[in-house]
Amino acid sequence: MASYDLIVIGTGPGGYVCAIRAAQLGMKVAVVEKWPTFGGTCLNVGCIPSKALLQASERYEEVTHMLPKMGIGVGKPKLDLPTMMKFKTDGVDGNTKGVAFLFKKNKIEPYEGTGRILSAGKVEVKGNDGKTQVLETKNIVIATGSDVAKLKGVEIDEKRIVSSVGALTLDKVPEKMLVIGAGVIGLELGSVWRRLGAQVMVVEFLDRILPGMDGEVAKSFQRIQEKQGVEFKLGAKVTGVDTSGKKLKASIEPAAGGTAETIEADVVLVAIGRVPYTEELGLKEAGVELDQRGRVQTDGHFQTNVKGIYAIGDVIAGPMLAHKAEDEGIAIAEILAGQAGHTNYDVIPGVVYTFPEVASVGKTEEELKQAGVAYTSGKFPFTANARTKVNQTTDGFVKILADAKTDRVLGVHIVGAEAGEMIHEAAVLMEFGGSAEDLARTCHAHPTRSEAVKEAALAVGKRAIHM
Repeated sequence: MASYDLIVIGTGPGGYVCAIRAAQLGMKVAVVEKWPTFGGTCLNVGCIPSKALLQASERYEEVTHMLPKMGIGVGKPKLDLPTMMKFKTDGVDGNTKGVAFLFKKNKIEPYEGTGRILSAGKVEVKGNDGKTQVLETKNIVIATGSDVAKLKGVEIDEKRIVSSVGALTLDKVPEKMLVIGAGVIGLELGSVWRRLGAQVMVVEFLDRILPGMDGEVAKSFQRIQEKQGVEFKLGAKVTGVDTSGKKLKASIEPAAGGTAETIEADVVLVAIGRVPYTEELGLKEAGVELDQRGRVQTDGHFQTNVKGIYAIGDVIAGPMLAHKAEDEGIAIAEILAGQAGHTNYDVIPGVVYTFPEVASVGKTEEELKQAGVAYTSGKFPFTANARTKVNQTTDGFVKILADAKTDRVLGVHIVGAEAGEMIHEAAVLMEFGGSAEDLARTCHAHPTRSEAVKEAALAVGKRAIHM
């Protein structure tokens, strides 16, 4: 029986990073992966391929709407969807092969098949050929990620009614796309197909988009999306989709109940969230406890109620973000090596990769109000930023929330071009307990979009220069 210091089940961002860090720390490590390629949902059918299509579709739209303003005439762009899909696939292939290379470099032994925990210290791997083998280990980390959340009455076939997976592989641009769910995934993939020519309607059960993000940010971003052509139907629910005809017919009614209406579409994208993937792992038999939402319960150091069995990423509580899982993977590897591994859940950025982007780190105004925290706010619009003005990308703003007594930055929210890159100076500042004054007194290069971050920090003290 093969024996290891650590076996990681799942090779998504959390799992593969955990395995690599553990190997760096001198452990003998094995990983178990049921897919033929490493990287999990993120690299194969999630974050990475979606960003490729977001990038390609943004360039496509730019040719029509932005280049002529710059004096660059190239005529009407022609969409070659198969080549665009190959661009996406090549990017995915490069990333997954990169993980395989890192496993080999760090002497991590991969097992292809479905992992099942027999008990603390024993993992059964059922290969795709049906054969099974049992591996022995000192520690097990569950890093199996999450799966698409299903919607009652709407059956996904990945052809006309698709999840985020099917939305990445459509063979033609739908004339009309109905997106169920106004969260990050729905808005990103909806924006891809809108840019390529689809009419997009987004239906959301709540009375707002981007649940969990700052309310002012959500309202502003919705207006920007509507200006781009996305239609929203908020406070509404899809109760069923009739697939019998050439067109799909979705029944939509008010969330609180009421008269239903029918909306026709060529493609329906179900993007109502994700659920932890804990099936076929043998958790019940091994005695591992789950919470009421089906997540693996852990203590403050990622350990389950069964000694020697740990869990990270989407299968435990917290935001379902790849980088959160990566941080947890490093933390548990270091804990197992006797070090002080730690994940700071107060400083985990979140990004919506549309155009413009939306980026956030720390607390929202709603969270601070609910907690009774006195705070000050500084806001600076990109309409007053020299770089965005000259580039005509002025949609959005930067908002900084600071403690009213200490001036410590508690949250930063950005709507704007490249917001996902700009958010990280705020994350570093917050990681070191910095204040709005610290940020305001830090010299920023001119002309850059990041000057808006400094101006928002100045605005906390009511002394912004360019506003």
